[in-house]
Amino acid sequence: MSATASAAAGERAEYRVWALSGIPEVRQGDDIAKLIASAEPGLADGDVVIVTSKIVSKAEGRLMRADDREAAIDAETVRVVARRGTLRIVENRQGLVMAAAGVDASNTPAGTVLLLPEDPDASARAIRAGLREILGVNVGVIVTDTFGRPWRSGLTDVAIGAAGVRVLDDLRGGTDAYGNPLSATIVATADELAAAGDLVKGKAAGRPVAVVRGLPHVVDPGTADDAEEGARALVRRAQDDMFRLGTSEAIREAVTQRRTVRAFTDAPVDPGAVRRAVAAAVTAPAPHHTTPWRFVLLESEESRVRLLDAMRDAWIADLRRDGKSEESIAKRIRRGDVLRQAPYLIVPCLVMDGSHSYGDPRRDGAEREMFVVAMGAGVQNLLVALAGERLGSAWVSSTMFCRDVVREVLGLPSGWDPMGAVAVGRPAEEPRPRPERDAGAFVEVR
Repeated sequence: MSATASAAAGERAEYRVWALSGIPEVRQGDDIAKLIASAEPGLADGDVVIVTSKIVSKAEGRLMRADDREAAIDAETVRVVARRGTLRIVENRQGLVMAAAGVDASNTPAGTVLLLPEDPDASARAIRAGLREILGVNVGVIVTDTFGRPWRSGLTDVAIGAAGVRVLDDLRGGTDAYGNPLSATIVATADELAAAGDLVKGKAAGRPVAVVRGLPHVVDPGTADDAEEGARALVRRAQDDMFRLGTSEAIREAVTQRRTVRAFTDAPVDPGAVRRAVAAAVTAPAPHHTTPWRFVLLESEESRVRLLDAMRDAWIADLRRDGKSEESIAKRIRRGDVLRQAPYLIVPCLVMDGSHSYGDPRRDGAEREMFVVAMGAGVQNLLVALAGERLGSAWVSSTMFCRDVVREVLGLPSGWDPMGAVAVGRPAEEPRPRPERDAGAFVEVR
């Protein structure tokens, strides 16, 4: 197979890609470089050798007894990304996000599974060094495996290990054919080479190695492989991964990672993120098909200071009427500092529109309790959605002790009941680990 490609200098270049014949069944302890050199002694400087990870795993003794494939997947899994029935997309020990942790039960003896190479980049370096020693050539080596991809049907081969190859081609800072600046273009060259090799190797043709010739600009002329990051450079960092979790896993993580944050940076809060969180809040269940939530957003510093000053004065007056000492009052007032230092405040309010009146104190009290529970569900939705936006929050009940003051300062209708205040901002520090709780201790089964 041949095709055209753009070289680094912008020249057009022809390249060839072909699969090697004559690679025998690989067994533990085999030297992959020797097998490749025997099958293709005509390798030349600048060639890229594409090697299926399966034969690397076999040579490295990664075949293991496993009557239960699921247990083997568990052992190789670091983090579950998404689950749909029995299918799991996970992050494995190599840092790769893929189906079943890369555990393969095909083309292996019954009762065994094949794990990925322990360190695919090191495997690629060893093969490259072996070919240099045997044939005296400087080639790039890519170790590949088959991946599915988000948003796309079908499978393709990608690079999981690399040596001597420019795995990423960063074009940022350049211009396109029309002179427009390139600000985000980084080409996954190693993955493109892996896919090209797979076109001729095939999935079941028994040809586990391919060679790409004619693209010498992607091969590193040096020999300092140990300094290379290899294919690991293709793995997106967690902080840059917008799609790190599946739907249910993202919800679960947002719930478990939601923490009360008491110290914020002064970084501004995106009002759009808060509105998205409010949109999630108003999907909470409520009685009688009502919408009992209202969220007052205090986006200006002036509005926050005015409210908090009025609330502070009301608390102090109440505490003095209760006979509290000035020292005790000062201590209690300091507890509200989390609201004062936050760059954004939300005041959730309960409205009873649509509630029923029964003329019976017991039933009327239960009616209000239903609305209060719905309010709590809405605020929980809000807090979880804020966590999903990477915003910290703290729900403080202080407004409930001076509702008239809050209504007056914010100009709210008399039927709106402020149900606390939510401080929002970027956490100033990582929260301490949450103490483990045994869910079973909170469950009674009848």
